[in-house]
Amino acid sequence: MDITEALTQSNLEADLRDFEQLLRESVTVHDSFLSDVTRHLIDAGGKRIRPILAITSAHAGNAEVTKDVLMSGIAVELVHLASLYHDDVMDDANTRRNVESVNSRWGNLVAIVAGDYLLAKAAGIAARLGREIAELLADTLADLCAGQILEVQTAYKTSRTIDSYFDAIAGKTASLMATSCRIGALAANLDRDHVEIVTNIGRSLGMVFQIRDDILDLIAPAEVLGKKPAQDLMEGIYTLPVLEALRTPVGPMLKPLLTNNMDDSSIQKALQIILETDGIALSWAKAVEYANSSFESGKTIGSPFAIELGGLANFILDHTLQLVKPYLD
Repeated sequence: MDITEALTQSNLEADLRDFEQLLRESVTVHDSFLSDVTRHLIDAGGKRIRPILAITSAHAGNAEVTKDVLMSGIAVELVHLASLYHDDVMDDANTRRNVESVNSRWGNLVAIVAGDYLLAKAAGIAARLGREIAELLADTLADLCAGQILEVQTAYKTSRTIDSYFDAIAGKTASLMATSCRIGALAANLDRDHVEIVTNIGRSLGMVFQIRDDILDLIAPAEVLGKKPAQDLMEGIYTLPVLEALRTPVGPMLKPLLTNNMDDSSIQKALQIILETDGIALSWAKAVEYANSSFESGKTIGSPFAIELGGLANFILDHTLQLVKPYLD
């Protein structure tokens, strides 16, 4: 799924070409070892969703995509990359983006410090873009950490509430997407109404993105996921479809299966119970609700660029519908 397919109004090819050059320059230093480590995942590629949101948010206000706008995209991309370095250490991952993960190649200590280095570079870029952007990025980092801690805090707890789930994903996923839109609009010096509207678009998109991923974790095959299915269940992360299933009459049957020592048999039993409930359908409906909110926000601005930006959430859901459809009937 390439979200640039949904953004035909913007001259993203030229913008992204300039962005890629600046991104590599931003982490290249005289120390070849440090450059190799910090550029490892950059060179491996990636969807660049967050910088695309920053750039498109500027386009949505008919603003020029200046170097400041591109640098704002670099700041959010470096934060995202840093989170991947740290996540791979926590998950003991061996691969990322079809290449050896940083922790697997150079060890956990190097991966953690390199992630911290990327965060420091992002903070420096944000500071040079102005006080408001620097404060925005700092607050976003706090939200990311708070969301992740909230998720860890509720690991293996079948008593986890749906409100807690939404609070966690609002922090760990939606906050950075909201900031990606906001930082691009701020760097383009767009008016406050525009800044608030694109921020809401990014937040709704982030919620859709995470709910969709949580649904796919339960229903998609390994070749689609790029990892073993039901990984969240194994790690005690009970997402929205699971929490909805626990609220149904079969909840008492599901609950004893959700432990910190699940084997393949208990995972399959738990999956069977979850997929026979309306947990997937209810979760999908919530994602659609956020997607509709995003689209309506884009229409408020009214430019073709803004309408496409607001429609990204629906684009993501449309590309998932075939997998989800059997659970919606």
